[in-house]
Amino acid sequence: MGPLCGSSDHMEPRPVLQLRDLVVRYPGARATTLNGLTLELGRGERLALVGPSGCGKSTVARAVLQLLPPGSLCRGGMQLAGHDPRHLPAADLQQLRGEAVGLVFQDPMTRLNPLLTIGEHLRDTLAAHRPDEASQALRQRAEQLLGRVGISPVRYASYPHEFSGGMRQRVAIALAMALKPQLVIADEPTTSLDVAVAAQVMGELSSLCHESGSALLLISHNLALAGQWCDQIAVLDQGRLVEQGPARTLLLAPSSALGQRLVSRARALESSRSAAPAAAAPLLQIDNLRCWHRLGGPPWKPRWLQAVDGVSLALQAGETVGLVGASGCGKSTLCRALMGLAPIRGGSVRLQGQDLLTSRGHDQRALRRRIQMVFQDPLACLNPQMRVGEAIADPLLIHGLANRHHARSRARDMLQAVGLDPAEHFEQRRPRQLSGGQQQRVAIARALILEPRVLLCDESVSMLDAEIQAEILALLRRLQQQLGLGLLFVTHDLAVASGFCHRVIVLDGGRIVEEGPGADLLQKPRAAITRTLVEACPRLPESSSPGSC
Repeated sequence: MGPLCGSSDHMEPRPVLQLRDLVVRYPGARATTLNGLTLELGRGERLALVGPSGCGKSTVARAVLQLLPPGSLCRGGMQLAGHDPRHLPAADLQQLRGEAVGLVFQDPMTRLNPLLTIGEHLRDTLAAHRPDEASQALRQRAEQLLGRVGISPVRYASYPHEFSGGMRQRVAIALAMALKPQLVIADEPTTSLDVAVAAQVMGELSSLCHESGSALLLISHNLALAGQWCDQIAVLDQGRLVEQGPARTLLLAPSSALGQRLVSRARALESSRSAAPAAAAPLLQIDNLRCWHRLGGPPWKPRWLQAVDGVSLALQAGETVGLVGASGCGKSTLCRALMGLAPIRGGSVRLQGQDLLTSRGHDQRALRRRIQMVFQDPLACLNPQMRVGEAIADPLLIHGLANRHHARSRARDMLQAVGLDPAEHFEQRRPRQLSGGQQQRVAIARALILEPRVLLCDESVSMLDAEIQAEILALLRRLQQQLGLGLLFVTHDLAVASGFCHRVIVLDGGRIVEEGPGADLLQKPRAAITRTLVEACPRLPESSSPGSC
């Protein structure tokens, strides 16, 4: 294979990536995932691919890197750094993947080997493409890469599980940029990160691309994020390019029907919500709750992580309270403590006037049924071997509240309640046979079948595109109105919290530092962490100002 980069000075520089009428169909699928896609990306350009779930965004990355399943159809024109990756021998394809294109995954743990140190990941990547380079030189280059993404070289010998999600994503960026590729593909790189960390990660990725002259192909469901970090946005629908243009122009005046719908849904997520109905007594009352995790130390002088440290809040029936804050602030720990999944060191929790922490036996089980949780990743809480109807009915059987016939009937009712209708069409499927939005509807149905009074939503829409997010949030609002639910809504996105929640609480270091209507926090943040979150929060552009909070 010839050189991977560069062209002579007298020649017109060729595109880094060029797709012409690209068609991709997965083995066994009736329809094509990409259906005549034409796309071009030059050196140093930044393009965001957006579109609804299943539109083919991630398939573009898989096709370019030739990571499609065996037996897939892939025809049409494709040039990456002057080569068609489909026609390269395995060794040359491996070289192309590292030196011409770098990939940043949504979940960095899919790329990081838990048995290798962070330094070994970088050193092995460099050594595979620089076999003649001395070991000490490889280590120095690996340490330089760590420092460049904001990680101290002293963490060279650390393992992936010892890093936070944001730090692991920084390592993934270092791996992608290690060989200064002409193209970097970032597939939903910030989905699971809070807005402050996401801004840092995107800033570092953008800076590294600028320094090396790399083109950036950002795959994202977040239109505001795409507009903030990319010059151009391309909208995909059913494997076709339906619209492309300058980011600001497209977000302000999309020309395609899908572009208009996506922007409209994204703006709806940012719109403020009216005040909650007043209630005589709180549905959920938390007073001075403390959840400390012991980190070691001698028995007479233990070291503690004060994950939740004196939190007090009240939740009314029909009210949605948002919990926001940086990673590690205690949001998820608070939810896990309320569910009995994390130890509580002190404080009190009263649900409908009854003490949740001191109740025992049958009374405790009955009380805990009134508070349920919807997690970020529905596949993490759904048994992949159970059919959807069985998964929803299972809580009734576990608690002995129904026989199998009645449980199945109730599961069908819940499927219809969450918009999976007709129920018979979905109940026999397994979770992986559903889309992400459908999986989250199943998780909501499973949580509601026990008829709770309080629903905890822990980043329950962060992995979904804007259109599906809007559908799930509208579903939660409707169910809340019908059932009188109190919602505790955990999110890293202050804009979504402002639009969906009646009021927002900001946590920092396990303590509440600020609270109030979300619109007020966006306009006049008082606490330092709130200002940081607001500054980092991407917003859709207004006609008279740039698109940031």
